[in-house]
Amino acid sequence: MFLKTSFTSLIVGVFVVYVLHTCWVMYGIVYTKPCDSPKGLNCITPFLAGNPKLQLSIFTALRSNADGGHTLIHKEEDFDVSSKFERTVNVSLPKKTRNNGTLYALIFVHQAGLSPWQDPRQVHLVAQLTTYMIPKPPEISLISGEDQAQKEAAQKKKQPGHPAAGRPATSASDHPVSHWRSRLTLNIVSDHFVFDRESLPSDVHRYLRVFQNGKKMVYLPLLFVDELSNRVKDLVEINSTSTELPLTISYDSISLGRLRFWIHMQDAVYSLQQFGFTEKDADEIKGIFVDTNLYFLALTFFVAAFHLLFDFLAFKNDISFWKQKKSMVGMSSKAVLWRCFSTIVIFLYLFDEQTSLLVLIPAGIGSMIEVWKVKKAFKIQVSWKGGRPTFLFGKLDESERRTEEYDTLAMKYLSYLLYPLCIGGAVYALIFLRYKRWESVCVYAFGFLFMLPQLFVNYKLKSVAHLPWKAFMYKAFNTFIDDVFAFIITMPTSHRLACFRDDVVFLIYLYQRWLYPVDKTRVNEYGVSYDEKPKGKSHKD
Repeated sequence: MFLKTSFTSLIVGVFVVYVLHTCWVMYGIVYTKPCDSPKGLNCITPFLAGNPKLQLSIFTALRSNADGGHTLIHKEEDFDVSSKFERTVNVSLPKKTRNNGTLYALIFVHQAGLSPWQDPRQVHLVAQLTTYMIPKPPEISLISGEDQAQKEAAQKKKQPGHPAAGRPATSASDHPVSHWRSRLTLNIVSDHFVFDRESLPSDVHRYLRVFQNGKKMVYLPLLFVDELSNRVKDLVEINSTSTELPLTISYDSISLGRLRFWIHMQDAVYSLQQFGFTEKDADEIKGIFVDTNLYFLALTFFVAAFHLLFDFLAFKNDISFWKQKKSMVGMSSKAVLWRCFSTIVIFLYLFDEQTSLLVLIPAGIGSMIEVWKVKKAFKIQVSWKGGRPTFLFGKLDESERRTEEYDTLAMKYLSYLLYPLCIGGAVYALIFLRYKRWESVCVYAFGFLFMLPQLFVNYKLKSVAHLPWKAFMYKAFNTFIDDVFAFIITMPTSHRLACFRDDVVFLIYLYQRWLYPVDKTRVNEYGVSYDEKPKGKSHKD
């Protein structure tokens, strides 16, 4: 199937080369060449090999260089680099931080019994405990116009003597405000790895602090602050009344290979933010790396690569099919129309929910293709007269009118059952659930309905030869891949359910494919042959 067209073969070839190159790059990241002779002069040995007594000290400061003072918030006196721990401390916020300012954490690993400011063999890093982000807009009740915060405030006001009585309700700001990062994740490489000075990895070099011990070079502990663990869900908005906030300090040892991989991923996320990715978009990428283990992450990479390939091939074959299609015989025009409407509304809903760009971009491209399909299905011609568009609709032939009758009959039967269910579900969501805008309430109300008329048309015609099966199979593969992504990428629950809904419809399509086999060497009842090179004689009326 892949070798029928040279363009498809080229795309598949590029895809294979890309996957192999990525595997080679990943191997180069994870594997580090050790020093051949550990006692040689070109080797850099670890300071941890001598089992020194260490201490972990964490300070807060208004500036990254600690000018203006610093405050000790936590220390681990008997610090063991191989022991995992998690501590929660309360951090007092300075007045400047409460007034939309910043706050930094200064992390020191130094010798026990010495001050970190006086220890020549200490390592330290600076982490920002605050970040700026636009507050999330509140979800409101579309009937009363009241959000959840206002509802809770109103209930508190009813309580006698509550200090919130008489205060006006606050609204979300459109300007970035300071948010508190409630987690600080630290790692130290516990491997006693011996580096070769001539083949030192560039990504590790910036974290490496070396001192001379006689004729040997010794490197201090490799301290790393895991920025990927800072998720949007853990952010807390800071206001003028936030005098003290909790901070969870997590520590765990890390291997050298994982450290190098984490450095590259952290740099990649930072690069995406420089190219215009928002904190929300970057958070989706972080979730893929943080919430899964490395083996599952490798599986996710291959699944995502095949998803991208099938997406491209499905779009290509779908466009080719509709570009060559001259007749709507056997095709449900209403399904095409309502699928276009549903796709656009779903795109608006995903945009409204600030869904990951990994989901949003394909949805946007699919919406544009569906609009173009409607133009082809209804034979719409657009002409401009005096700057105003005029739409002309083509006429249907006898076979197309027959298909249209079945299509109308299918919508009639389906409406008896599904319209009341969809309307009832939409009314329930409108009253009891909260949304940001009106289009969010009806997003998936008719999605399942608009996929069924084509099944009914296939049943009445006892044929599936009119369907774009090549594009359909690529979409079917992607549907099952979407089932995997439904548990990995952050998306609305209704969109997750839609992925499994599509599985049911595709299985019914496959059953009809088996039930109504297609002989591509025979010209069908519509006068169309689907074999490019028929072996027998052509059919004559």
